[in-house]
Amino acid sequence: MAHLRLLLLLSGPQLLVLWCCPPSAGFLQVEMAGETQTVLLNDNATIICKVQGYHHLDITIMGITWFWKHQVSATEVKLFEFFGDHQMTVRPGASVSLRRLKRGDASLQLPGVQLREAGEYRCEVVITPHKAVGTVQLEVVAYPVSSLFPEQAMVKENEEQLILCMASGFYPTNITVTWKKWTQKDPQYVEFSEDIFTNCTTKNEDGMFNVTSFLMLKPSLEDNMTIYQCVVWHKSLPTSQRLNFTLTMIVPEAERL
Repeated sequence: MAHLRLLLLLSGPQLLVLWCCPPSAGFLQVEMAGETQTVLLNDNATIICKVQGYHHLDITIMGITWFWKHQVSATEVKLFEFFGDHQMTVRPGASVSLRRLKRGDASLQLPGVQLREAGEYRCEVVITPHKAVGTVQLEVVAYPVSSLFPEQAMVKENEEQLILCMASGFYPTNITVTWKKWTQKDPQYVEFSEDIFTNCTTKNEDGMFNVTSFLMLKPSLEDNMTIYQCVVWHKSLPTSQRLNFTLTMIVPEAERL
């Protein structure tokens, strides 16, 4: 009775806060995959959401709802909902495995993820009468397709040779392109920065980016069989991409004698 009297004395806004606070914060928790999950463009993503402390769930008395909020827009969209015999999917292909849900795995499956689907994902689990909420940022990346032109060349002494290292179709925009060389005098790859120009990244209509790095050579005969290496690093890559160019010098016929 004392509790009822206390509720009646509270003002309207205070009473609203009491009703809005989930009564189950200490009893039901969900585990997400850290603060951020990263997935490759066009891959099938599994956005992790697992109910802690439950080895078997009665899904007839529980529900799961997934929401998505765009990185730029503050608007939140409901992607998937399951309650008892009710199931609703807004995003084509989005699903939660009911078999895994019985074991406490409420992870969301998203096939063929696109760049526009990056943002905040919210997992809301209700096990009557308790409720738990978890959020995670989904980052969508695309790895660069890199090429070197030419891959090898035969050059006369003091003749200029331009080498292009091109990386295309990557996302997000930040990328690092460096150059190294291997010589017979110094048989290890050493980074250098002379006679290199790398242009600004350009954006394609599909939202992906391109960049080209130029290396201008004016070699001497001592540079024969030198290997030049373009190293491309992007956050989508497990290791950097390395592309090699072998320089072959044309020795004048008079010097061969």
